Amino acid sequence: MRDGLIAVVGDKDSVLAFKAIGVDVFPVDGEIQARETVHTLARTYSVIFVTEKVAVQAETYIKRYKARAYPVIVPIPSAEGNMHLGLAGINANVEKAIGANVLFDNKED
Repeated sequence: MRDGLIAVVGDKDSVLAFKAIGVDVFPVDGEIQARETVHTLARTYSVIFVTEKVAVQAETYIKRYKARAYPVIVPIPSAEGNMHLGLAGINANVEKAIGANVLFDNKED
């Protein structure tokens, strides 16, 4: 049963701060551990925040869960910086839903 559990997966420096607000944190090192952790957590957690690096490493598993109601897997920037995966995902979903890119101007000034 899911009961609204929230987890954060990523490198230690990026996820430990979430512990202070009561979120379950799962520091991972490396691609294999990232994939296994996301796959395991998907069975119990309603929302899983993953650093963008983990989102890239566990992309195959994350794609499986996109078609399901739960878990919701949300990429977030890590302590290393922002790769803009979260915005790219939002943009793709909006474009898919309405057939046009209305959120972000892709033109370079």
